[in-house]
Amino acid sequence: MEIQDDRNPEQMKTHRFLVVGTDPFMSGWGGAAGGTSYAAWACTAETVDKVEARILARGDMKRVRVVTENSRRRYRSRGKGHLHIYLASEAA
Repeated sequence: MEIQDDRNPEQMKTHRFLVVGTDPFMSGWGGAAGGTSYAAWACTAETVDKVEARILARGDMKRVRVVTENSRRRYRSRGKGHLHIYLASEAA
Protein backbone atom coordinates (compact mmCIF):
# COMPACT_ATOMS: atom_id res chain seq x y z
CA MET A 1 0.00 0.00 0.00
CA GLU A 2 1.22 3.46 -0.89
CA ILE A 3 0.96 5.98 1.95
CA GLN A 4 1.22 9.76 1.55
CA ASP A 5 1.35 11.66 4.86
CA ASP A 6 1.13 15.47 4.83
CA ARG A 7 2.13 15.90 8.49
CA ASN A 8 5.54 17.10 9.59
CA PRO A 9 7.40 15.23 12.39
CA GLU A 10 5.98 17.49 15.13
CA GLN A 11 2.42 17.11 13.83
CA MET A 12 2.85 13.33 13.84
CA LYS A 13 3.30 13.58 17.61
CA THR A 14 0.34 15.89 18.25
CA HIS A 15 -2.19 14.79 15.61
CA ARG A 16 -2.51 11.09 16.55
CA PHE A 17 -6.21 10.54 15.81
CA LEU A 18 -7.26 9.74 12.25
CA VAL A 19 -10.73 10.17 10.81
CA VAL A 20 -10.60 7.65 7.96
CA GLY A 21 -12.95 7.12 5.04
CA THR A 22 -12.96 4.83 2.04
CA ASP A 23 -13.09 6.87 -1.16
CA PRO A 24 -15.09 4.88 -3.73
CA PHE A 25 -14.52 7.47 -6.48
CA MET A 26 -10.71 7.27 -6.32
CA SER A 27 -10.53 3.51 -5.67
CA GLY A 28 -9.22 1.36 -8.51
CA TRP A 29 -7.10 3.89 -10.38
CA GLY A 30 -4.25 6.39 -9.96
CA GLY A 31 -2.33 5.74 -6.74
CA ALA A 32 -4.91 3.11 -5.82
CA ALA A 33 -4.75 1.22 -9.14
CA GLY A 34 -6.01 -2.28 -8.49
CA GLY A 35 -6.90 -1.49 -4.88
CA THR A 36 -8.79 0.76 -2.49
CA SER A 37 -8.31 4.48 -1.89
CA TYR A 38 -8.50 5.79 1.68
CA ALA A 39 -8.42 9.37 2.92
CA ALA A 40 -7.60 10.19 6.54
CA TRP A 41 -7.62 13.48 8.39
CA ALA A 42 -5.16 13.69 11.27
CA CYS A 43 -6.39 15.63 14.28
CA THR A 44 -5.92 16.10 18.01
CA ALA A 45 -8.05 14.60 20.76
CA GLU A 46 -9.66 18.02 21.20
CA THR A 47 -10.78 18.32 17.56
CA VAL A 48 -11.57 14.72 16.60
CA ASP A 49 -15.35 15.04 17.13
CA LYS A 50 -15.60 18.16 14.95
CA VAL A 51 -13.48 16.63 12.21
CA GLU A 52 -15.50 13.40 12.23
CA ALA A 53 -18.77 15.36 11.97
CA ARG A 54 -17.40 17.36 9.04
CA ILE A 55 -16.29 14.25 7.13
CA LEU A 56 -19.59 12.44 7.80
CA ALA A 57 -21.48 15.50 6.49
CA ARG A 58 -19.59 15.37 3.18
CA GLY A 59 -21.44 12.26 2.06
CA ASP A 60 -18.79 11.08 -0.41
CA MET A 61 -16.81 8.90 2.01
CA LYS A 62 -17.83 5.34 2.90
CA ARG A 63 -17.10 3.61 6.23
CA VAL A 64 -16.02 6.75 8.10
CA ARG A 65 -14.34 5.81 11.37
CA VAL A 66 -11.99 7.21 13.99
CA VAL A 67 -8.82 5.29 14.72
CA THR A 68 -5.42 5.86 16.25
CA GLU A 69 -2.26 5.24 14.30
CA ASN A 70 -1.53 2.17 16.39
CA SER A 71 -4.60 0.43 14.95
CA ARG A 72 -3.32 0.30 11.35
CA ARG A 73 -5.30 -2.82 10.49
CA ARG A 74 -8.51 -0.90 11.06
CA TYR A 75 -7.84 1.74 8.44
CA ARG A 76 -5.91 0.17 5.62
CA SER A 77 -5.95 -2.99 3.60
CA ARG A 78 -3.13 -5.25 2.64
CA GLY A 79 -1.78 -5.22 -0.87
CA LYS A 80 -2.55 -2.59 -3.46
CA GLY A 81 -4.15 0.67 -2.52
CA HIS A 82 -3.49 4.25 -1.49
CA LEU A 83 -3.83 6.09 1.82
CA HIS A 84 -3.51 9.88 1.96
CA ILE A 85 -3.27 11.41 5.44
CA TYR A 86 -4.21 15.08 5.47
CA LEU A 87 -3.71 17.47 8.36
CA ALA A 88 -7.20 18.44 9.52
CA SER A 89 -7.97 22.11 9.64
CA GLU A 90 -8.40 23.39 13.18
CA ALA A 91 -11.44 25.32 11.89
CA ALA A 92 -13.39 22.09 11.47
